[in-house]
Amino acid sequence: MPIETTRAAMEFRHLRYFLALAEELHYGRAAQRLAMSQPPLSVAIQQLEASVGARLFDRDSKGVRLTPAGAAFRASAQGLLDRAEDACALAREVQAGEVGRLRLGFVGSTLFNGLSGWLQAFQAGHPKVEVVVVELNSQDQIDALIGEELDLGLIHTDRLPPALVSVPLYSEPFVACLPASHPLAALQAIPLASLSDQPFILFSRKGSPDYHARIVEICREHGFYPRLQHEGRHWLSVVSLVAQGLGVSIVPAAFERAGVQGAMFRPLAERIADSAVFATWKSGSAGVLRHSFLAARPAG
Repeated sequence: MPIETTRAAMEFRHLRYFLALAEELHYGRAAQRLAMSQPPLSVAIQQLEASVGARLFDRDSKGVRLTPAGAAFRASAQGLLDRAEDACALAREVQAGEVGRLRLGFVGSTLFNGLSGWLQAFQAGHPKVEVVVVELNSQDQIDALIGEELDLGLIHTDRLPPALVSVPLYSEPFVACLPASHPLAALQAIPLASLSDQPFILFSRKGSPDYHARIVEICREHGFYPRLQHEGRHWLSVVSLVAQGLGVSIVPAAFERAGVQGAMFRPLAERIADSAVFATWKSGSAGVLRHSFLAARPAG
Protein backbone atom coordinates (compact mmCIF):
# COMPACT_ATOMS: atom_id res chain seq x y z
CA MET A 1 0.00 0.00 0.00
CA PRO A 2 1.62 3.31 -1.05
CA ILE A 3 2.34 6.04 1.51
CA GLU A 4 -0.03 9.01 1.40
CA THR A 5 2.01 11.91 0.02
CA THR A 6 0.05 14.63 1.82
CA ARG A 7 2.27 15.70 4.74
CA ALA A 8 0.55 15.69 8.15
CA ALA A 9 1.94 17.58 11.10
CA MET A 10 4.33 15.49 13.17
CA GLU A 11 3.59 15.42 16.90
CA PHE A 12 5.86 14.39 19.74
CA ARG A 13 3.41 11.64 20.66
CA HIS A 14 4.06 10.15 17.23
CA LEU A 15 7.75 9.87 18.12
CA ARG A 16 6.94 8.11 21.39
CA TYR A 17 4.64 5.69 19.61
CA PHE A 18 7.23 5.05 16.91
CA LEU A 19 10.01 4.33 19.42
CA ALA A 20 7.81 1.94 21.41
CA LEU A 21 6.87 0.01 18.26
CA ALA A 22 10.49 0.04 17.04
CA GLU A 23 11.54 -1.64 20.29
CA GLU A 24 8.67 -4.12 20.59
CA LEU A 25 8.16 -4.84 16.86
CA HIS A 26 4.68 -5.92 17.81
CA TYR A 27 1.60 -3.67 17.68
CA GLY A 28 -0.18 -5.39 20.55
CA ARG A 29 2.78 -5.23 22.95
CA ALA A 30 3.59 -1.64 21.94
CA ALA A 31 -0.04 -0.58 22.48
CA GLN A 32 -0.08 -2.24 25.89
CA ARG A 33 3.17 -0.49 26.82
CA LEU A 34 1.66 2.84 25.77
CA ALA A 35 -1.59 2.14 27.65
CA MET A 36 -3.69 2.47 24.50
CA SER A 37 -5.54 0.18 22.14
CA GLN A 38 -4.00 -1.12 18.92
CA PRO A 39 -6.17 0.70 16.29
CA PRO A 40 -5.22 4.26 17.43
CA LEU A 41 -1.56 3.18 17.46
CA SER A 42 -1.85 1.96 13.88
CA VAL A 43 -3.46 5.25 12.84
CA ALA A 44 -0.75 7.27 14.60
CA ILE A 45 2.04 5.33 12.85
CA GLN A 46 0.33 5.93 9.50
CA GLN A 47 0.13 9.65 10.30
CA LEU A 48 3.83 9.69 11.19
CA GLU A 49 4.76 7.94 7.97
CA ALA A 50 2.69 10.48 6.04
CA SER A 51 4.49 13.32 7.84
CA VAL A 52 7.94 11.83 7.21
CA GLY A 53 7.10 10.87 3.63
CA ALA A 54 8.53 7.36 3.95
CA ARG A 55 7.38 3.93 5.11
CA LEU A 56 8.93 3.23 8.50
CA PHE A 57 7.60 -0.30 9.14
CA ASP A 58 6.80 -3.36 7.07
CA ARG A 59 4.02 -5.58 8.42
CA ASP A 60 3.16 -9.01 7.00
CA SER A 61 2.49 -12.53 8.17
CA LYS A 62 6.04 -12.75 9.52
CA GLY A 63 5.49 -9.81 11.84
CA VAL A 64 6.59 -6.15 12.07
CA ARG A 65 10.00 -4.97 10.84
CA LEU A 66 11.70 -1.60 10.54
CA THR A 67 12.33 -0.55 6.97
CA PRO A 68 15.76 0.94 6.11
CA ALA A 69 14.07 4.35 6.29
CA GLY A 70 12.62 3.45 9.70
CA ALA A 71 16.02 2.36 11.00
CA ALA A 72 17.53 5.66 9.85
CA PHE A 73 14.67 7.63 11.41
CA ARG A 74 15.02 5.75 14.69
CA ALA A 75 18.61 6.98 15.07
CA SER A 76 17.38 10.60 15.28
CA ALA A 77 13.91 10.20 16.77
CA GLN A 78 15.15 9.53 20.31
CA GLY A 79 17.39 12.61 20.15
CA LEU A 80 14.46 14.75 18.98
CA LEU A 81 12.29 13.50 21.81
CA ASP A 82 15.06 13.98 24.39
CA ARG A 83 15.64 17.57 23.26
CA ALA A 84 11.93 18.29 23.42
CA GLU A 85 11.74 16.90 26.96
CA ASP A 86 14.83 18.93 27.94
CA ALA A 87 13.17 22.07 26.57
CA CYS A 88 10.01 21.36 28.57
CA ALA A 89 12.05 20.73 31.73
CA LEU A 90 13.96 23.99 31.20
CA ALA A 91 10.72 25.93 30.75
CA ARG A 92 9.36 24.48 34.00
CA GLU A 93 12.59 25.33 35.85
CA VAL A 94 12.53 28.93 34.58
CA GLN A 95 8.89 29.31 35.60
CA ALA A 96 9.72 27.93 39.06
CA GLY A 97 12.68 30.32 39.46
CA GLU A 98 15.22 27.49 39.44
CA VAL A 99 17.07 28.64 36.30
CA GLY A 100 17.84 32.08 34.93
CA ARG A 101 19.88 35.22 35.51
CA LEU A 102 19.39 37.76 38.30
CA ARG A 103 21.08 41.16 37.97
CA LEU A 104 21.44 42.61 41.47
CA GLY A 105 22.54 46.09 42.44
CA PHE A 106 23.63 46.92 45.98
CA VAL A 107 24.87 49.80 48.10
CA GLY A 108 28.14 49.29 49.94
CA SER A 109 26.65 49.06 53.44
CA THR A 110 24.85 45.83 52.56
CA LEU A 111 28.23 44.10 52.21
CA PHE A 112 28.63 44.52 55.96
CA ASN A 113 25.05 43.58 56.77
CA GLY A 114 25.02 39.98 55.56
CA LEU A 115 24.82 40.33 51.76
CA SER A 116 27.51 37.70 51.15
CA GLY A 117 25.72 35.16 53.36
CA TRP A 118 22.44 35.99 51.63
CA LEU A 119 24.01 35.36 48.22
CA GLN A 120 25.52 32.07 49.41
CA ALA A 121 22.19 30.90 50.81
CA PHE A 122 20.41 31.72 47.55
CA GLN A 123 23.03 30.06 45.36
CA ALA A 124 22.98 26.91 47.53
CA GLY A 125 19.25 26.56 46.89
CA HIS A 126 19.37 27.74 43.26
CA PRO A 127 22.62 26.42 41.75
CA LYS A 128 21.39 26.92 38.17
CA VAL A 129 20.69 30.64 38.63
CA GLU A 130 23.42 33.05 37.57
CA VAL A 131 23.59 36.05 39.92
CA VAL A 132 25.39 39.13 38.58
CA VAL A 133 26.09 41.67 41.35
CA VAL A 134 27.23 45.26 40.90
CA GLU A 135 27.86 47.97 43.51
CA LEU A 136 26.09 51.21 42.61
CA ASN A 137 24.88 54.15 44.63
CA SER A 138 21.13 54.51 45.07
CA GLN A 139 20.54 56.94 42.20
CA ASP A 140 22.53 54.85 39.71
CA GLN A 141 20.52 51.80 40.74
CA ILE A 142 17.26 53.67 40.25
CA ASP A 143 18.36 54.67 36.75
CA ALA A 144 19.47 51.10 35.96
CA LEU A 145 16.20 49.63 37.21
CA ILE A 146 14.15 52.02 35.07
CA GLY A 147 16.38 51.17 32.10
CA GLU A 148 15.91 47.44 32.83
CA GLU A 149 19.65 46.97 33.33
CA LEU A 150 19.00 45.57 36.82
CA ASP A 151 16.33 43.19 38.08
CA LEU A 152 16.61 44.11 41.76
CA GLY A 153 18.28 46.89 43.71
CA LEU A 154 19.24 47.26 47.36
CA ILE A 155 19.16 51.00 48.03
CA HIS A 156 18.98 53.60 50.79
CA THR A 157 15.78 55.39 49.82
CA ASP A 158 12.11 54.71 49.22
CA ARG A 159 11.54 58.04 47.46
CA LEU A 160 11.15 56.51 44.04
CA PRO A 161 9.79 57.32 40.58
CA PRO A 162 6.29 55.90 39.89
CA ALA A 163 7.81 53.12 37.76
CA LEU A 164 9.50 51.52 40.79
CA VAL A 165 8.23 49.78 43.90
CA SER A 166 10.05 48.79 47.08
CA VAL A 167 9.82 46.90 50.35
CA PRO A 168 11.85 47.69 53.49
CA LEU A 169 14.57 45.19 54.37
CA TYR A 170 16.16 46.47 57.57
CA SER A 171 17.40 49.58 59.32
CA GLU A 172 20.46 50.46 61.39
CA PRO A 173 21.61 53.49 63.39
CA PHE A 174 23.73 56.30 62.06
CA VAL A 175 27.08 56.81 63.81
CA ALA A 176 29.77 59.50 63.79
CA CYS A 177 32.83 58.62 61.70
CA LEU A 178 36.03 60.37 62.79
CA PRO A 179 39.76 60.18 62.07
CA ALA A 180 41.36 57.97 64.74
CA SER A 181 43.54 60.89 65.84
CA HIS A 182 40.61 63.30 66.24
CA PRO A 183 40.10 64.62 69.81
CA LEU A 184 36.39 63.76 69.68
CA ALA A 185 37.27 60.09 69.08
CA ALA A 186 38.04 59.82 72.80
CA LEU A 187 34.35 60.39 73.64
CA GLN A 188 31.99 57.44 74.18
CA ALA A 189 29.19 59.26 72.31
CA ILE A 190 29.39 62.27 70.01
CA PRO A 191 27.02 65.23 70.50
CA LEU A 192 25.95 66.37 67.05
CA ALA A 193 26.59 70.02 67.97
CA SER A 194 30.26 69.18 68.55
CA LEU A 195 30.58 68.53 64.81
CA SER A 196 29.31 71.97 63.82
CA ASP A 197 32.75 73.46 63.17
CA GLN A 198 34.23 70.31 61.56
CA PRO A 199 34.86 69.84 57.84
CA PHE A 200 32.31 67.28 56.59
CA ILE A 201 32.64 64.51 54.03
CA LEU A 202 29.24 63.53 52.70
CA PHE A 203 27.75 61.07 50.30
CA SER A 204 27.41 62.65 46.88
CA ARG A 205 24.25 64.66 46.31
CA LYS A 206 24.15 63.34 42.73
CA GLY A 207 24.72 59.74 43.82
CA SER A 208 21.88 59.75 46.34
CA PRO A 209 20.02 63.05 46.63
CA ASP A 210 17.73 61.71 49.34
CA TYR A 211 20.56 60.42 51.50
CA HIS A 212 22.63 63.57 51.11
CA ALA A 213 19.61 65.67 52.10
CA ARG A 214 18.97 63.35 55.05
CA ILE A 215 22.42 63.96 56.59
CA VAL A 216 22.15 67.70 56.01
CA GLU A 217 18.72 67.75 57.65
CA ILE A 218 20.02 65.80 60.68
CA CYS A 219 22.65 68.49 61.18
CA ARG A 220 20.20 71.35 60.65
CA GLU A 221 17.82 69.85 63.20
CA HIS A 222 20.66 70.13 65.70
CA GLY A 223 21.50 73.75 65.02
CA PHE A 224 24.07 73.83 62.23
CA TYR A 225 24.65 73.36 58.52
CA PRO A 226 27.52 70.94 57.78
CA ARG A 227 30.70 72.48 56.36
CA LEU A 228 30.92 70.37 53.23
CA GLN A 229 34.56 69.66 52.39
CA HIS A 230 34.39 66.59 50.12
CA GLU A 231 31.82 64.26 48.55
CA GLY A 232 32.13 60.55 47.73
CA ARG A 233 30.02 58.45 45.36
CA HIS A 234 30.34 55.38 47.61
CA TRP A 235 30.19 55.11 51.37
CA LEU A 236 33.58 53.38 51.56
CA SER A 237 35.05 56.38 49.77
CA VAL A 238 33.54 58.63 52.44
CA VAL A 239 34.98 56.46 55.25
CA SER A 240 38.39 56.30 53.53
CA LEU A 241 38.55 60.08 53.20
CA VAL A 242 37.72 60.41 56.90
CA ALA A 243 40.44 57.86 57.75
CA GLN A 244 42.95 60.07 55.93
CA GLY A 245 42.07 62.97 58.22
CA LEU A 246 40.20 65.06 55.66
CA GLY A 247 37.05 65.54 57.70
CA VAL A 248 34.27 63.85 59.68
CA SER A 249 31.02 62.25 58.62
CA ILE A 250 27.79 60.60 59.72
CA VAL A 251 27.46 57.10 58.25
CA PRO A 252 25.43 53.87 58.67
CA ALA A 253 26.76 51.74 61.54
CA ALA A 254 27.58 48.84 59.18
CA PHE A 255 30.83 50.55 58.21
CA GLU A 256 32.25 49.83 61.64
CA ARG A 257 32.73 46.32 60.21
CA ALA A 258 34.50 47.54 57.07
CA GLY A 259 37.94 47.41 58.69
CA VAL A 260 39.14 50.75 57.32
CA GLN A 261 42.25 51.62 59.29
CA GLY A 262 42.40 55.15 60.63
CA ALA A 263 38.63 55.56 60.93
CA MET A 264 36.87 55.54 64.30
CA PHE A 265 33.13 55.14 64.84
CA ARG A 266 31.20 56.46 67.81
CA PRO A 267 27.46 56.45 68.63
CA LEU A 268 25.68 59.77 68.39
CA ALA A 269 24.57 61.23 71.71
CA GLU A 270 21.17 62.15 70.29
CA ARG A 271 18.59 59.69 69.05
CA ILE A 272 17.89 60.16 65.34
CA ALA A 273 15.98 58.11 62.79
CA ASP A 274 17.82 55.04 61.54
CA SER A 275 19.34 54.45 58.12
CA ALA A 276 17.08 52.11 56.10
CA VAL A 277 17.73 49.75 53.21
CA PHE A 278 15.01 48.87 50.69
CA ALA A 279 14.66 46.18 48.04
CA THR A 280 13.52 47.92 44.85
CA TRP A 281 12.40 46.75 41.41
CA LYS A 282 10.50 47.90 38.35
CA SER A 283 6.76 47.54 38.63
CA GLY A 284 5.39 44.80 36.39
CA SER A 285 8.77 43.13 35.80
CA ALA A 286 9.13 39.34 35.97
CA GLY A 287 9.25 38.43 39.63
CA VAL A 288 9.95 34.71 40.11
CA LEU A 289 13.72 35.01 40.60
CA ARG A 290 13.32 38.24 42.57
CA HIS A 291 10.83 36.57 44.91
CA SER A 292 13.09 33.55 45.34
CA PHE A 293 16.06 35.76 46.16
CA LEU A 294 14.17 37.87 48.71
CA ALA A 295 12.79 34.71 50.33
CA ALA A 296 16.32 33.34 50.70
CA ARG A 297 17.48 36.19 52.96
CA PRO A 298 18.69 34.69 56.26
CA ALA A 299 16.69 35.64 59.33
CA GLY A 300 18.17 38.40 61.46
